[in-house]
Amino acid sequence: MHRSQSSSLLKVFPYLLSDDCWAESDRDYQGNFVANRQTFPSGIKALADYVHAKGLKLGIYSDAGTRTCSMKMPGSLDHEEQDVKTFSSWGIDYLKYDNCNPAGRSITERYTKMSNAMKTYGKNIFSLCEWGRENPATWAGSMGNSWRTTDDISDNWASMTSRADQNDRWASYAGPGGWNDPDMLQVGNGGMSEAEYRSHFSIWALAKAPLLIGCDVRSMSQQTKDILSNSEVIAVNQDSLGVQGKKVQSDNGLEVWAGPLSNNRKAVVLWNRQGYQAIITAQWSNIGLSSSTAVTARDLWAHSSFSAQGQLSASVAPHDCKMYVLTPK
Repeated sequence: MHRSQSSSLLKVFPYLLSDDCWAESDRDYQGNFVANRQTFPSGIKALADYVHAKGLKLGIYSDAGTRTCSMKMPGSLDHEEQDVKTFSSWGIDYLKYDNCNPAGRSITERYTKMSNAMKTYGKNIFSLCEWGRENPATWAGSMGNSWRTTDDISDNWASMTSRADQNDRWASYAGPGGWNDPDMLQVGNGGMSEAEYRSHFSIWALAKAPLLIGCDVRSMSQQTKDILSNSEVIAVNQDSLGVQGKKVQSDNGLEVWAGPLSNNRKAVVLWNRQGYQAIITAQWSNIGLSSSTAVTARDLWAHSSFSAQGQLSASVAPHDCKMYVLTPK
């Protein structure tokens, strides 16, 4: 991929996030994190300065336990304030906080300590990676900006669809400032078809999930870039109303997902989870419209518009979807 392609995509996705293993295996003599000297010889502060100079923001990883999930670096348990002060001094903008090696201490105790440190000393986005084990949607809203509702996602159809369903049950808990997180996007990693990746991106966008690219942006195909940079789909994800869309119809794998948008609009996804071509119909009564309402329907993948009233039908390919924004006339 040409550098210009990579740069244009990064403008849409402004955070660069480092996951586990960025640090040395031990803290320094003062108990501070030390960046891995081989991977980051100039340190994290220099990296943050470089990223910020490009107009981007930098995220980092830690863990609410004694060691991280890889066991290769220290966790932040009992070092919460110290670590947040370190991250702030480096210019970090985002913290992903994992949940391995808890030393027998409760999840709420450990995440509350880091949340308090972040509120006192940090200016970062705080992302809780608790994997949905103890229903964080019901308690994490006062602690951070997003919380994982699922186990880790894998790059295959079964994993992606199950994560979508697990996340859907918590739709009512999401809203501006705090979002359900069904894990990062797998688009472009090679384990699913174009249709399946299009469905993946559409459902994550409708669900107002954090859109985190999980593939190598340096080597992505044009097909992958076209999916990830669809500005009309991204606009649904970023809509100011901030209401998570959800599954509203299901008939043996032929599904309608929908949710409200600002300015009285509706976002609708017709999702075919079967292995054959099928017609899917969204009834107005299931998406919050009266039967007499006429709309302009904008197809976000075909980039075309048409009129509809009472219902919306389309023939959808196997494992594919159609995504629309409906604007009442």
